[in-house]
Amino acid sequence: MGHWSSMFNGLARSFSLKRGRNSENRHRGREAAEAMAKDAKKLDLILRTSGTVNADGSNNFASVFSKRGQKGVNQDCCIVWEDFGCQEDMMFCGIFDGHGPWGHFVAKTVRESMPPSLLCNWQEALLSQASLDPDMDLQSEKKNHKFNIWKHSYVKTCAAIDKELEQQRKIDSFYSGTTALSIVRQGELIFIANVGDSRAVLATTSDDGSLVPVWDVVSNQEAVEIVSSAPDRAKSAKCLVEFAVHAWKRKRKGIAIDDISAICLFFHSSPLDQEAHPISTPK
Repeated sequence: MGHWSSMFNGLARSFSLKRGRNSENRHRGREAAEAMAKDAKKLDLILRTSGTVNADGSNNFASVFSKRGQKGVNQDCCIVWEDFGCQEDMMFCGIFDGHGPWGHFVAKTVRESMPPSLLCNWQEALLSQASLDPDMDLQSEKKNHKFNIWKHSYVKTCAAIDKELEQQRKIDSFYSGTTALSIVRQGELIFIANVGDSRAVLATTSDDGSLVPVWDVVSNQEAVEIVSSAPDRAKSAKCLVEFAVHAWKRKRKGIAIDDISAICLFFHSSPLDQEAHPISTPK
């Protein structure tokens, strides 16, 4: 983790310079965040395709699956980033459903841009808050204060990505776009940001061990029951997607099936998870 720590410190330093160089500082901060993403990929901490993520020593377990529909190219994109921003207690998950003739390019662009940009803006917000009150213990912040920091970071990130898309000459972002559903887990807190009609469903374990409460053809309760009954957590996302495909055929006969993707994120490890490779992808 030494290399990761030095990179995170470098990201912090990029924001600690004089205000007169804000534009240059943000550029350096973004470069540092993108370098983190590249290193995370090398360390098997980032997944962008169907598969599973279970980093050593982490209680998080993520199952990802995407299935192309009957409308041509799959316009769905997803990402799971364990140890988000070199923080062992943080994780980022995102699902992006493109629409329009260039939807697949927009979704991919947002998937690649959002995590490093969000990380960059989050770090900037933390340092800005610390400069206002140097004696503040960031670890003991109230939940609503952390929420406000993430909210500010997300709003700033979305504005920056919108501007980035507008400047891309090869992409017509006026007639094409994407949903953006993302989750950041920070310790025991979960922050969810959503634009569009993608959906996140949270389930907890009841006293008897069962899960209690995804799309327009699958109810929240059905999604929870399917995931909880999957024989293997690694196949939970695939089970959910396959169920949605069958439900679509049953409820929407004659209508072309849309692309369907899912990320199933488990916050507590099971004995079987410990035997899994940090990242695995289907052959």
